[in-house]
Amino acid sequence: MTAPRFAIAISRFNPEVTGGLLAGALAEFAEHGAPVEDADIFEAPGAFELPLIAQALARTGRYAGVACLGCVIKGDTAHFEFISAGAAWGLVSASLATETPIAFGVLTTYTDEQAQARSRDDAGNKGREAAAACVETAASLRRIARQQSN
Repeated sequence: MTAPRFAIAISRFNPEVTGGLLAGALAEFAEHGAPVEDADIFEAPGAFELPLIAQALARTGRYAGVACLGCVIKGDTAHFEFISAGAAWGLVSASLATETPIAFGVLTTYTDEQAQARSRDDAGNKGREAAAACVETAASLRRIARQQSN
């Protein structure tokens, strides 16, 4: 049996943070025996565009799951709330519509320092957490499918 294949959708906005999230996600997928190739990493302009890209990737049928990585840092306007809510709702909607794990690795922080802390390559790296959630959910769905066929 071949290892499941996963994709990563990553926002180009806040690259100093998303780069750390990507490193964490890649390490986590590799540790689970499902390394992600460069060809399976897709960029989005920002977090708001992640749901559409994730849904398109899930609909290809090539991927057992998609980890979405991004960072939205609160500013002085309501923009933060709209982008954060839109990304979260969109990723949930895409996951349910495609019945594919789409993991939420989008940081929504109040400060750049909080974002940096959550993107470091250690136990608190949210990219790692998103990749782990994606792998675990895909495994649960495979188990459910096996039970249904018995």
